[in-house]
Amino acid sequence: MARARLRKTKTNKWRGEIPIASLYTAGVGGQIFFKALKERGELVGTRCGPCNQVYVPARCFCERCFGELTEEIKVEPEGTVKSFSISYMDHQNRRLKRPLASALVQLDGATTVLLHRLLDVKDASRVAIGSRVEAVIKPKAKRTGSILDIEGFRLIAKKIGVSR
Repeated sequence: MARARLRKTKTNKWRGEIPIASLYTAGVGGQIFFKALKERGELVGTRCGPCNQVYVPARCFCERCFGELTEEIKVEPEGTVKSFSISYMDHQNRRLKRPLASALVQLDGATTVLLHRLLDVKDASRVAIGSRVEAVIKPKAKRTGSILDIEGFRLIAKKIGVSR
């Protein structure tokens, strides 16, 4: 597949500051996900039976039918890249020493996606929609109950099966 060539264009910038102080609370649904991640190193979602949806991270209600979600379900740490972005420049328009990659990953057993970093992407041509990845979870002693307890997702080398 041929890659499109991007033209160099001038980047518009507007200087300014936005003084923001915030405290993020994950809510009841988010706490299900973060507690399982911190304590057991597991990725947990919630299921809506009528809509056949598994939300990861866990949620308290179904975004389709607004039904209460009470069934927790463990999903696999492996998944599929549904979309991705590779950044070659930082927010001040300086070239990065190594590109940064992020992806929307649908974990096996989930019907929703999770946005996170792709790790060790030295060759951007290896990343594609449909790539298989696995979550890299920090050791238990280093987990804090944050999304950063997942260090990111690592590409899984394609496995070649033997046909008989």
